[in-house]
Amino acid sequence: MKDAAPRTIRLNDYRPFGYHVDEVHLTFRLDPEATRVISCIRFSPNRDAPGPFALDGEGLDLKWARIDGATVHPEMTDAGLTCAVPDAPFTWEAEVEINPAANTALEGLYLSNAMFCTQCEAEGFRRITYYPDRPDVMAPFTVRIESDLPVLLSNGNPGAAGDGFTEWHDPWPKPAYLFALVAGDLVAHSDSFTTRSGRTVDLNLWVRPGDEGKCAWGMEALKASMDWDERTHGREYDLDMFNIVAVDDFNMGAMENKGLNIFNSSCVLASADTSTDADFERIEAIIAHEYFHNWTGNRITCRDWFQLCLKEGLTVFRDQQFTGDKRSHAVKRIDDVIALRARQFREDNGPLAHPVRPESYIEINNFYTATVYEKGAEVIGMLKRLVGDAAYSRALDLYFERHDGQACTMEDWLKVFEDTTGRDLSQFKRWYSQAGTPRLSVTEEWQDGIFHLHLTQHTPPTPGQPDKRPQVIPIAMGLLTPGGDEVLPTRVLEMTQAKQSFAFEGLPARPVASILRDFSAPVILSQDTDNATRALLMAHDTDPFNKWEAGRAFARDLLCRMVSAGAAPDMAYLDAVRAMLRDDRLDPAFRALVLGLPSQDDLAQALYDRGHTPDPTAIHGALDTLVLAMARHMKDTLPGLLADMAQTGPFSPDAKSAGQRSLGNAVLALVSRLDGGKMAATQFARADNMTQQLAALACLLTIGKGDSETRAFRDQWQHDRLVMNKWFGLQVARAAPDRAADIAEALTRDPDFTWKNPNRFRAVFGSLSANAAGFHAPGGKGYRLLGDWLGKLDAINPQTAARISTAFETWRRYDTDRQARIKKVLEGLGAKPDLSRDSAEMVQRMLKGSD
Repeated sequence: MKDAAPRTIRLNDYRPFGYHVDEVHLTFRLDPEATRVISCIRFSPNRDAPGPFALDGEGLDLKWARIDGATVHPEMTDAGLTCAVPDAPFTWEAEVEINPAANTALEGLYLSNAMFCTQCEAEGFRRITYYPDRPDVMAPFTVRIESDLPVLLSNGNPGAAGDGFTEWHDPWPKPAYLFALVAGDLVAHSDSFTTRSGRTVDLNLWVRPGDEGKCAWGMEALKASMDWDERTHGREYDLDMFNIVAVDDFNMGAMENKGLNIFNSSCVLASADTSTDADFERIEAIIAHEYFHNWTGNRITCRDWFQLCLKEGLTVFRDQQFTGDKRSHAVKRIDDVIALRARQFREDNGPLAHPVRPESYIEINNFYTATVYEKGAEVIGMLKRLVGDAAYSRALDLYFERHDGQACTMEDWLKVFEDTTGRDLSQFKRWYSQAGTPRLSVTEEWQDGIFHLHLTQHTPPTPGQPDKRPQVIPIAMGLLTPGGDEVLPTRVLEMTQAKQSFAFEGLPARPVASILRDFSAPVILSQDTDNATRALLMAHDTDPFNKWEAGRAFARDLLCRMVSAGAAPDMAYLDAVRAMLRDDRLDPAFRALVLGLPSQDDLAQALYDRGHTPDPTAIHGALDTLVLAMARHMKDTLPGLLADMAQTGPFSPDAKSAGQRSLGNAVLALVSRLDGGKMAATQFARADNMTQQLAALACLLTIGKGDSETRAFRDQWQHDRLVMNKWFGLQVARAAPDRAADIAEALTRDPDFTWKNPNRFRAVFGSLSANAAGFHAPGGKGYRLLGDWLGKLDAINPQTAARISTAFETWRRYDTDRQARIKKVLEGLGAKPDLSRDSAEMVQRMLKGSD
């Protein structure tokens, strides 16, 4: 590994920077291999926190440096430089040379298809020039870009421009991680937005020539986001221009740089021909997320990277609310919980578990995790549920008023709620400091006309945290009669102790409890519920989430019994699902979710929690058996429903139309089990949009067919790099377990497998790890293949390699043979002498989990 003993950064070691940055002027003289960056920065001593003058810098060739016009010779270090400076305000000037073309890590300033672009979060700015690259140092920036490229963009409002140069000025103080620059041959899809105060904001979505037809949806999503944030939170945009740029080579989904958002092309470009309904919804949400950062992340940022959840958890929660308002809150909540369980619960139950606010890190890039983002959003949601909508709104207003222009901590965030509501949130704060997913156990008692709920909470040990204290858990619940009528509408129980009981009086008969409505807390619920009760909740629960959850729990329990005890598909489950499928009062998108089954990974964890060693092959077989049973049981219902969901007329990505397609394609997947893919092949041939075409191809590949359709898909779309990512990924994701690794390996030899592009790499290897039975197939080929490619990728793009390495994080729950094979791969990666700090930390944490 590169670093024998990499330095650990700790929250408790935080110290403010010893100098204020009053203003920053940067000049870029762009050249693919020899860009010059000239900085002129005004510093002044921080009398409240004096310290040495040390600037961060990596991979920079310093040409000269001056202080107040006099040449200086700084002391160079591995991480930057130090220099003696006046004990008074002074001007620092320096010129460095960097090589964007050689920057394959995609951090700092780099090239993507001849386009200059930047990615500075978290610590990329230090690859551009010497600077205090930390989020608590905020300053206004003025930027001059010199180049013969036609489009030159940076943060803020445009200034002077002429032959070969453009200037930009951002008046709002920002940390360096929000700096952005883009230069290239681009075309704009332009529009405007009028704020509620009457200002006109110019909007541009910049793309490569040829992508102009994929911009309209992104622009509409941007305007909808701006309108929503004004109406919902009174947050108005604060610059004269808002630019978005689509970039093909990008490690993340998008970046909220002030006034110049940079997006992974897959997260902003959309058209009916090339994008699925899921793509449209995802793009809408990501654009909203990055726009909402203007206030929750930019105007108010985080003091240090340990506070990352302050901006990300809050902004994820805001984009979830936005999507719910635009589409369906019930469907959105279910989608979010499916994702939370798939990514964050998995993380919380393994060697990579960490608190929402970590206490330490080696490489901050490794903490852009589901825990920080998704669990962070769940914590915000719990806080809102506890204090109520009105108090939440008042506290948010106070947060913006009190902390605008500041770099803040989680304590600052919680303090506005304490000041607004008078509540003591010291116990609630444990959600930020304790890792792990709490287990909530519920038992019932009916005695003398009084219904009792006895609750117990327990959080298992996680790395570095063997003992956990009780947390505040808001438990939304309701009560139904045995006939299905609601006798107690939703109310919130506030659990604060390890064990706690609640009593309900005045009931005519023993009720049926609906616990954890709307998934009111990110916990794992243990409740002894029989199948008849689950069927009743599926049919009658007034809470949409718990209506769905009853079916999901029914299916999970059934599948676990099928794997561990050889049980047959349960007719009660099949009847309950069929009844919901036939209920046209229910949203089609909701019914499509009802047809879904727990993932292979979900079932593996459930079996492990029940004391079984999960067998990925057996899990895949049980799922296959249950899907076929569902198809046979509902065969009389499926054709009519498929016809009802058929659409005519132009494609529209609106929620209603998308919901109908979602249900229709879920039904098509069942029909394909019965007709050998005949209807799927017809849909593929006739499809006039990507949603229908890709769904049909998925149906065919799932049943082992579709070779000719796969070839036809490639012939049709080989010119479109985003659609080709779908072509690569789907073949691996839908492969039979015994063929998945072979197919992935064959695809790596395809001439279009441009593995240095993060999207293309993820398409193959993200899909391989998601195909659990294929990845974990006997023999370990999937492990070795991924391990070999991670080692190769790490040499050029450590950040992406480290993130994809999490495919191995659950290795300890499998049998000894699989554990030994995965451990060998991890140890092989860890032994590489040039392994990056990013990947080294991940490998060490995963291996340490075996101790």
